Amino acid sequence: MYHKSPSYRIFNTFNTILLIVLSLLCIIPLLHVFAVSLSAKAAADANIVGLWPVDFTLEAYKKTTSNPIFLNSMWIAVKRTAIGTALTLFLSFLAAYPLSKENNAFRGRNVYAWLFVFTMLFNGGLVPFYMVIQKIGLMDNFWVLVLPGAVNVFLTILMLNFFRGVPKELEEAALIDGAGHFRTLFSIYLPVSLPAIATLALFSMVFHWNSWFDGLLYIGDPKNYPLATFLQTVIIQRDMSSMSINPADLALISQKTVKSAQIFIGALPILIVYPFLQKFFVKGLVMGSVKE
Repeated sequence: MYHKSPSYRIFNTFNTILLIVLSLLCIIPLLHVFAVSLSAKAAADANIVGLWPVDFTLEAYKKTTSNPIFLNSMWIAVKRTAIGTALTLFLSFLAAYPLSKENNAFRGRNVYAWLFVFTMLFNGGLVPFYMVIQKIGLMDNFWVLVLPGAVNVFLTILMLNFFRGVPKELEEAALIDGAGHFRTLFSIYLPVSLPAIATLALFSMVFHWNSWFDGLLYIGDPKNYPLATFLQTVIIQRDMSSMSINPADLALISQKTVKSAQIFIGALPILIVYPFLQKFFVKGLVMGSVKE
């Protein structure tokens, strides 16, 4: 058998080692940030914290969870992710279902499909887009974080290809029983498309949770920033006005420990959600990316 040959074993061993190294490169920075967030001020400022906390303390987390600006930004991020993901999935379903039909069932299908693909390749640019957002009154509005990216063409194409793999007999049976297209979509196609739905949901959740540039561009009041934008201003731009650290706190915590606590809390929701969707992720991605 080929999998018992020496060359295959060497190749398999090399791949295993490579994947372990890549996994450690992803995990170790997160463990370091977590260790710093649980360390005392002196140890963090002296850069002596490795992968284990030094002089364990929860002061950074107490300060972070008592910061109203941080809590509000996290609530905005949660709300944005939930509403944005639900809206993106709903619109992807509605667009992918008709586009998955053959030309004889949906006249002009190829034209509409290429119009969708065209938007992936070309756009008007940042300045015209900003002017449109300004003219329609979405500036400094929560919905500016959700509506501009509500239709994700890449996710629609993944869903389209998955729908094309659904047996036609299921749709024909539903139509014979008197079901319309909406009933067929929600009662036949979606229940058998859980792997694709999980894949789309994960992509959309990660996009909305990690997106920071649109908040920085369209939201004027820093108190209304989503979490990713809040962290970008604190960590990259070093704007400490939102951290709410007074002189009395500086005896117990440092900016470094508080930043680490905020980063870890910001990464935690996706780390919690991913294991529940992971079993569907690979199957949905592969099935949705193959076109017959």
